[in-house]
Amino acid sequence: MAIVYSLLIFDWDGTVIDSTARIVSSMQSAARDLGLRHLQDHEAREIIGLGLPEAIQALYPDIDSELLVSMRERYVYHYMEGDSTPTSLFPGVQKTLESLHKKGYRLAVATGKSRQGLDRVLADTGLGWLFEVTRCADETTSKPHPHMLEEILAQSGVSSDNAVMIGDTEFDLKMGVQAGMATIAVSYGAHHIDRLKQYKPVLEMYAFPELEAWLDLQSGEAV
Repeated sequence: MAIVYSLLIFDWDGTVIDSTARIVSSMQSAARDLGLRHLQDHEAREIIGLGLPEAIQALYPDIDSELLVSMRERYVYHYMEGDSTPTSLFPGVQKTLESLHKKGYRLAVATGKSRQGLDRVLADTGLGWLFEVTRCADETTSKPHPHMLEEILAQSGVSSDNAVMIGDTEFDLKMGVQAGMATIAVSYGAHHIDRLKQYKPVLEMYAFPELEAWLDLQSGEAV
């Protein structure tokens, strides 16, 4: 049997890398620096996946443009330099991605991170060579608008029927559905799996290596 999905599009934070705690802590620190209302953990988790300006606007709907810029700058400082909350790849990520790449799957990233942030983490993890297309929130439209995925499909020359969006938030899965593609729900990220089920994902993923096993079944490669 042929590969059902030739292009696998991954969200980054909460899907590939365990960065939720650092995002939450950095957002809280940025708000504290500027004397803004304290953010509860669940509030900060709620906006993970959005572009940074959209995330700040969602948390502080009445924020003015000048303060938004300052909040953005303080968040970037804390996430990139000031916050020591550890981040690491989820178990099995590197081995699974390398195996999928070797099997001929094409890999891409659609993330709410900035280009600077994604390039840095791709270099730090050594995974950059695996992804042929990447799109970031500061160079296109923020999730859940499907524009990011439409650009990836156009650049890769793959139809939406042959691609799947893999992510841990409602923003990821809603974006995939709006782009006309299948979705895979990640259970261990920012949003509870029950919230993702409404988008009718083709797979609920409870550990990263489950993706390869499931794809093997779809393509007839499983023993």
